[in-house]
Amino acid sequence: MNHFRVAALLACLCGATLLSACASLPFGGGAATATNHPRGDIGGPVQSGLRDGIALYNNGDYNGAIRRLGMADVSSGPKATQLEALKYTAFSYCLTSRQTLCRLQFEKALKLDASFDLAPGEHGHPLWGPVFVKAKKTR
Repeated sequence: MNHFRVAALLACLCGATLLSACASLPFGGGAATATNHPRGDIGGPVQSGLRDGIALYNNGDYNGAIRRLGMADVSSGPKATQLEALKYTAFSYCLTSRQTLCRLQFEKALKLDASFDLAPGEHGHPLWGPVFVKAKKTR
């Protein structure tokens, strides 16, 4: 096999790997809106904080997402809002190599709701999937 074919094959494999990794991200990496958010309309002041935090996450500002999702307007919101914020905060910690803090967020979510779970596409993520499994086992 010549070098050109090897390079082309490697490029295809890398592209497929990137596409599969992006597919495991919530919302396909796009910003959450009222029309594509799995919980429906995310309007209102409390939900605005959640929407802002998810947008920061989707834009790759993981530290900004952690700060925004931890603010009182989000963390004191309805249980569904708190769970979503804890999940994205955990994801952000895992993506910034802070696995202990990631696990603690998952543990908080499981304490708030013992039935808390990740979506099927989120379970297999190489960074937060194993951390979630460990958090779930410690319950």
